[in-house]
Amino acid sequence: MKKIIYILVLVLSFSCASTQAQNYKTHKVQRGETVESIAKAYNISTSTIYKLNPDSKKKLKPNSVLILPEPKTTTASGSKVTVTKELTGFKKHKVKRKETLYSLSKKYDVTQDEIKKHNKFLYANNLRKGDRLEIPVYKIITKVEEVTETTKQYTVQPKEGKWRIAYKFGITVAELEALNPDMPAVLQPGQTIKVPNLEKDTIKQVDNTYSYYTVLPKEGFYRIKVKTGADKDMLEKLNPALAETGLKEGMILKIPFNSQFITDEAVTNTTDIITTSTDTIVEQVDGTIKSFDQLSGKMIDTDAKRIAIMLPFKLNKVNVDSVADTKAFIKRDLSAKISLDFYSGALIALDSLQKLGVNLEVDVYDTKNMKSELNSILRENDFSTTNAVIGPLMADNFNTVASALENKNVIAVSPIIKKVNIGNNVFQSRPSDEALKNKIISHFKADSTANIVIVTDIKNKVASTTFKNQFKGATLVTSRTDRKTKKDAYYVFEQDLVSVLKPGKNVVFLQTKDDGYVSNVSSILNSLITDDLKIILATTDKSKAFDDEDVSNDHLSNLSFTFPSVSKMINVEGENSFVNLYKSKYKETPNAYAVRGFDVTMDVVLRLVTSENLPQSVEDAPLTAYVENKFGYKKKTFGGYYNDTVYLVQYKDLMIVEVKQ
Repeated sequence: MKKIIYILVLVLSFSCASTQAQNYKTHKVQRGETVESIAKAYNISTSTIYKLNPDSKKKLKPNSVLILPEPKTTTASGSKVTVTKELTGFKKHKVKRKETLYSLSKKYDVTQDEIKKHNKFLYANNLRKGDRLEIPVYKIITKVEEVTETTKQYTVQPKEGKWRIAYKFGITVAELEALNPDMPAVLQPGQTIKVPNLEKDTIKQVDNTYSYYTVLPKEGFYRIKVKTGADKDMLEKLNPALAETGLKEGMILKIPFNSQFITDEAVTNTTDIITTSTDTIVEQVDGTIKSFDQLSGKMIDTDAKRIAIMLPFKLNKVNVDSVADTKAFIKRDLSAKISLDFYSGALIALDSLQKLGVNLEVDVYDTKNMKSELNSILRENDFSTTNAVIGPLMADNFNTVASALENKNVIAVSPIIKKVNIGNNVFQSRPSDEALKNKIISHFKADSTANIVIVTDIKNKVASTTFKNQFKGATLVTSRTDRKTKKDAYYVFEQDLVSVLKPGKNVVFLQTKDDGYVSNVSSILNSLITDDLKIILATTDKSKAFDDEDVSNDHLSNLSFTFPSVSKMINVEGENSFVNLYKSKYKETPNAYAVRGFDVTMDVVLRLVTSENLPQSVEDAPLTAYVENKFGYKKKTFGGYYNDTVYLVQYKDLMIVEVKQ
C-alpha cells in the first residue's frame, strides 16, 4: 500500500513545473503529534490523512513521514488553483527557557524543517536557551494553472523490460506496476502501458556502458558503496536528481560498470539475483542428493558419513514453468527465501568438502513447513545410518524432528533459530541472547577506568536497572515521557547526558528498539566528543533500530559503536575464497544466510570426519571458526550442546571490525 501512495506522489510531482507547485507535500512526525493535531495544522480532515497514509491508523511513530495534500481548489473551467508560499524575509527570535522547535513552529506558523533550513547549526545541535534564530516569513501566493494529465500511454520497445522503463521515467518497478495493475510479468514489444507524463528532455536513457542497481529497503549510501564501490559523490554525479530526493526503496541508480550488476532484466536487485541463481538449486533440491564420489586426494576419514538437510523450500508451491511466478513466490515467502539462501551456501560447502576428499552422502528434504510433511519424512525414511540432520528451520518443526530422532541417536543441528529445546541429541548452533549479553558485559567490566552510563527507554527500564547492577557506580538515564499522554516520547535532552558523563573514558549503553531514540542519543553523544571527553556507544542487543536510515553511520563510527554479534562481517571486496566461489557460481555477493549455510555445513561435516562423532568433537575441537561464524559448544547438565561463542564487533572508519581481546 505504501508503494502505491509513493507512486501517486511521484506522478503528481512529475506533472508540475516546480516543486513549489506540487499537489502533495510531506510532513515529518514530531514527538507528541497526533493525526488530529496534524489535520488541524494543515486544515485538512483526518480521513484524508488516513486515506493517504493507512499506517497512521495505528500509532504515529516519531520521525515517520506522512503524505499530505497541498491546499488547493479546482475551478469549473478545469484549471487548478494552487496555494504556495514565498519567502519575504525573516524575524529574529531569541530562544527562551522551555521553548522547542515544535512550539516555535506553531508560534510562527512555519515547519520545523523550515526553521532548520535557515538556522543550519540546528542540524547538528539541539535547541538551547539563548540561541538567536532567523525565523522565515512567507507570503501566500495563489497560482492558477491548467490541469494536465499526470500519465500518458507508452509503447514498449524491443528488448525493453520493466526496470528499463521505470528508470527512464524516474520511478520504481513497484510504482510502474501500481500504475498498470494488469501488466504481465514479461512485457512484449508494441504493448502499451501507462507511464508518468514527463517532458521529453527529462526522460532518461539506459546506457549499457554502465550498470544499474536497485535500492533495497532502509539501504544507505554506505551499504551501497560496500556492494558496488560507488560512493555518495559518484552516485549523485551519475544520478543528478539523487541529491534532491535522497535514497528511496526501489529507486534504480546508474553505477559504474560492474559485472555483478548486469543490465539484465533478471538481475536488477538482490532479490532478483538470488532468484535467478536458485534455478539450479531448485533442480538439485527436488529429490535426494547422494553419493559424492571419493576423490584420490587427502582423506580426513575413509569411512562414509551421511547427513540430511531439512528446510522448507516449499517446492509444491513453485511454478517451475514461470520465472515471474517463482520470483514473486520467493519474494513474498520469507522462509522459502531463507532456505534457498542457506542452501546456496551449503552447496558451496559440499563442493569444497568433495574436493577435500570427504566421503559423504547427503539427503535433502523439503519440509514444506508442514507438520504432516515432517511426519511423512520421518515415517518413510530410514535415519538409522544418518550421522546428523541440519534443520528444520522453524523451532516447532525442529523440536519435532529432534525428539523423533533422539532414540535413534541421530544428532539434530539447529541452523538459525536461537530458541529450541536442547534435548540430548541437539546441537544449538546459534548462540543465545544471554551469551551475547555476557560477552559485552565481561568486556567492559575488565576496564575499571571507564565511566558506565546506561540509557534506556521506559520499556527496557526494569531490565536495564538489573543490568546496571553489573557495573559498580553506573548511572541510569531514562527517556522522557510525553506530558499529555504520559507515554514514552523516546528522547532525552542534551543536559540529561552531559550531567552523567565524566572527563576521560565513558561507555554509554543504549538499550532500545526505537530508531528515533537511537538517532536522538547518538546525535547528542557525537556532538559532545572532545579531546577530554571520550565516548564509546554500546548495546547488549543491536536491534534493527541501529540500522535505520535516520541513524548516522558517521556518528556510530565516531562513537566506536560496540556490540556483541553472532557473526562478524566479512569484507566482500577482499580476498575470501568462499565469497569468490559464491560470486563465481551465483553472480552475487552472499548474504548472511548464505554464509551461515556454508559455515554450519562445513563445521558439522568436518567435526564428523575428524572425530568419532559430534559429541566427541566438542572435546577434540573446542573452538572452530569459518567465514563469519565460530562454534564453541558446551554441554548442558541435562541435555545437549549449545554454542557459547560470539563475536564482539565495533564500527571503525565506517567499517564493522572485530574487537581484538
